[in-house]
Amino acid sequence: MAETIDDLTVNYEEDGVMLTKELDKVILTRGAWTTILFRFVQWDPKKEAYGPDRYAIRRYKKSGDTYRVQSKFAISSRDQAKKIIDALAGWIEAPDGEAPEGQA
Repeated sequence: MAETIDDLTVNYEEDGVMLTKELDKVILTRGAWTTILFRFVQWDPKKEAYGPDRYAIRRYKKSGDTYRVQSKFAISSRDQAKKIIDALAGWIEAPDGEAPEGQA
């Protein structure tokens, strides 16, 4: 377990192979409850190569001196990521209390 927010990662190695390789991360919130958006790739042993970019949002809670995953959400594809971006952009740009056109 990580002791600092900056040490939190989705990197995962098994038998000398990096099965999940973190490409980037954005720390969305810091503190006892921390939220991080990760960009990563996963090793495909059949192709002997990394697959397409994947994304995940993870929420951590500090317990004692370490951070532990409390919840996680995987964004399954670029298409799903784009839909999330579009929905958030529409909500942010809409006047307070109003649904953007096409979203209700």
